[in-house]
Amino acid sequence: MRTTDFAQCLTAYLTVYLPGQLGLSENTIMSYRDTFKLVLLFAEQKRSLRPERITLADFNAEFITAFLFWLEKERGCCTATRNQRLSALRAFAQYARSQHPAYLLESQKIEDMRGKKSPAPTIAYLTPDDMASILLQPDTETKYGRRDMILLSLMYDSGARVQELCDLQVRDIRLRKPPTVTLTGKGNKTRHVPLMSSTAAVLADYFRENKLSLNEKLDWPLFTNHQGKKLTRAGVTYILQKYVTAAKEINPNLPSKISPHVLRHSKAMHMLQAGTNLIYIRDFLGHTHVDTTEIYARTDTDMKRRAIESVQIKIEPDLPQWTEDKSLMSMLTNLCGNN
Repeated sequence: MRTTDFAQCLTAYLTVYLPGQLGLSENTIMSYRDTFKLVLLFAEQKRSLRPERITLADFNAEFITAFLFWLEKERGCCTATRNQRLSALRAFAQYARSQHPAYLLESQKIEDMRGKKSPAPTIAYLTPDDMASILLQPDTETKYGRRDMILLSLMYDSGARVQELCDLQVRDIRLRKPPTVTLTGKGNKTRHVPLMSSTAAVLADYFRENKLSLNEKLDWPLFTNHQGKKLTRAGVTYILQKYVTAAKEINPNLPSKISPHVLRHSKAMHMLQAGTNLIYIRDFLGHTHVDTTEIYARTDTDMKRRAIESVQIKIEPDLPQWTEDKSLMSMLTNLCGNN
């Protein structure tokens, strides 16, 4: 069977252009790949187009509009997910135009498509007491209980994304003063994050227990599962949720489900409430722009406003109507007339 221009373009885009020329991380490329898996599924189910028969002529603005509608209405995707998929498709259209100049007009139509507006996201975060109640749950008398306590402590203290935590190697931890952890985030960008002395102390115990200071173990995963392999995002989420469930028995106000990203939000909010400058929080979290970090400031401002409003003294609307005071009205009229 003859290969279509769409198949050739998509293969080169995912296997050569994104990793080779743009240098995107594996996780980012997987996100693009997942978008196109959905595109192929939509084409087959709703357009009776088998994947191997799709051409660039089929991949037009009308096709993408229908695909986005299908994502929302039939797959129940939120606006943010819809916009993320659209962004990936626009980027591909731009690449396809460079490989097939005849695709220029259609690619311009696709690039002109705009994402839907969505409500400002709300930030879910824990109080320091909530966080402490979770960290108290692992049984530190057991090997894996100690691992879990240290894992959760490091995830909160460093504000790491869950994938950054999973990817940590032994060499990424510096226990000498000042103790730091080196995190590799989006776009393979690294940042050095300082650690609290208490976190460094439990990490030092973890290194001694597992003999991680040996040179031959520098490239080992910092946290491993029962098979000795590095933990996955699903594994970290499972560990966290297990202790959230346990903590909820003594802290009923704790949300029933807490994702690893909530710990990242919590660290950022606690830093902000402690008076840390937004620029420092941006660098700490590995954000590219401070605009992304400002969402924490807006959340904190809203929280303070609600607290202030809750203690405001309400003035009953039984004051006299000043418009009924004829002498006052006359004075105001004369005042304005003199000007």
